[in-house]
Amino acid sequence: MTYQQTIDYLFAATPQFEQQGGSAYKPGLERVLAMAEAIGSPHLGTGIRYIHVAGTNGKGSTSSTLAAILSAAGYRTGLFTSPHLVDFRERIRIDGMPIEECAVVDFVERTRPLIERFSPSFFELTTLMALHHFAAKKVDVAIIEVGMGGRLDSTNIITPELSIVTNISLDHTQFLGSTLEEIAGEKAGIFKPNVPALVGEASASLRPVFRAKAELLDAPLYFAEDSDVLQDAEPDRGGWLLHTRDYGTLWGELGGAAQRLNARTILAALSILARQSFQIPRVAVEEGFAHVVERSHLLGRWQKVASQPDTYCDTGHNEAGICLVVEQLKQEQYQALHIVFGMVADKDWHSVLRLLPTSAHYYFVQPTSDRALSSEELAQEARSIGLEGSVFPSIEEGCLAAQKEALPQDLIYIGGSNYVVAEALKKCYPHTLESVFNTNY
Repeated sequence: MTYQQTIDYLFAATPQFEQQGGSAYKPGLERVLAMAEAIGSPHLGTGIRYIHVAGTNGKGSTSSTLAAILSAAGYRTGLFTSPHLVDFRERIRIDGMPIEECAVVDFVERTRPLIERFSPSFFELTTLMALHHFAAKKVDVAIIEVGMGGRLDSTNIITPELSIVTNISLDHTQFLGSTLEEIAGEKAGIFKPNVPALVGEASASLRPVFRAKAELLDAPLYFAEDSDVLQDAEPDRGGWLLHTRDYGTLWGELGGAAQRLNARTILAALSILARQSFQIPRVAVEEGFAHVVERSHLLGRWQKVASQPDTYCDTGHNEAGICLVVEQLKQEQYQALHIVFGMVADKDWHSVLRLLPTSAHYYFVQPTSDRALSSEELAQEARSIGLEGSVFPSIEEGCLAAQKEALPQDLIYIGGSNYVVAEALKKCYPHTLESVFNTNY
């Protein structure tokens, strides 16, 4: 099979949550453990040191920045994240470089009998591909991002050096629980016996959930909020100037209000890793924070894709994520605000809409997914609460309309869904992808 035929087969043969929603969700570790054993248990006995990252928001930025830092420190670093925005290979990277097309083809061809026997989900198979690839390439450390939840997530077959939960907010409630406490319990499911655990943000009501799980496993527990690793942070050159306890003043290139919170979690993680015998010099921390995109090829985190007018994409897609986007918009300087916006139907889009500014002009679009929320329905609800705008039949047309109507001193924000950002990058801002894949989109 060619690479494209392989990807088409994967999408057809394995249910993908990003496209199909709940019908594709297969919780539990039985299938992934059985398949892992059949391919040689790549998660065991390889000498790879794992870092496991869960949380409602901030997983991708936290994982990617840690990967950039560790790579700069000289560690051969694997990174597994999801979902991908424009190319499947984004999910599996080593020192920032996506998995080779031939490696994807080879893995799928060799595991095809297992796929037909076990009927794994798309994410289960992708997890196994990542673990196999990292083992085959003999990485020193692999940062593994949880797909959903933690306890029953297929990535939870690893035993890490550090378990991280970035934060907790309401998302995927149909699978993880209807309360923050229930969701925290699912995400604390990645804690392992005697393995340090770090929680980035946790309200007073959630801390007992994490403490109880950590005590049960004799896992040392740390809360980043209780640490003074980040002493102050201020916006600077589109990113953040970070005044830190251990590394002096750093500049972080990732923009958006969320990165101030992520930086504290990352710095707290580095402090724990230093006690785990990781050798991470200051110059590597400087390099990692300052060049996350170049070193890890992270896309879509308050990513500036154009100027005059300044245009940003952000993948925030739930209440907590959109709250941070709105906070960031308040910090920006512009004459008028244009928002290209679309969501999937299984998010709490009614609540999200009520967070958005009424002063903006909206371009309502529909993601290309079976889970997509109709742009007409989105616009109708938006208008009922005072958000005015137009409906467009495609994301590309919505973006082009915003570009046409916006003046040089205005600002365009594109978001609401990974699908919206992905389509915008591919169709309207392909220059942002060339350095990542060396491919014309």
